[in-house]
Amino acid sequence: MSLDTPAVPPAAPPTAPSAPSAPDAPDAPSDAELLGSLTAVFRRVLELAEVPADGNFFLLGGDSLVATRVLSAVARTHGVELTFDEFLADPTPAGLAARVTAATAATAVAAAR
Repeated sequence: MSLDTPAVPPAAPPTAPSAPSAPDAPDAPSDAELLGSLTAVFRRVLELAEVPADGNFFLLGGDSLVATRVLSAVARTHGVELTFDEFLADPTPAGLAARVTAATAATAVAAAR
């Protein structure tokens, strides 16, 4: 090798293929947008000025009747119908965001098949 010849960088190791993205991925909200949207739903139905991402719906004053309003808003806004049991498993904006994201990903994978 002469000094005038640039060195060839080593080849990058192969990477695993990424999961298929949803056909409408550009329209899908980011994690921050989704969390913000769900936090806003909690604030609206609970009539609170602030709700933390890990704020427990029931500890913040919610009840099962008002929870149905949250589930309805999630279905209307994000196109994902969660069950009441799914809501109870983690009744926080962050918990619902994780479930909406998982349901959206599952729908995208099923649509890709």
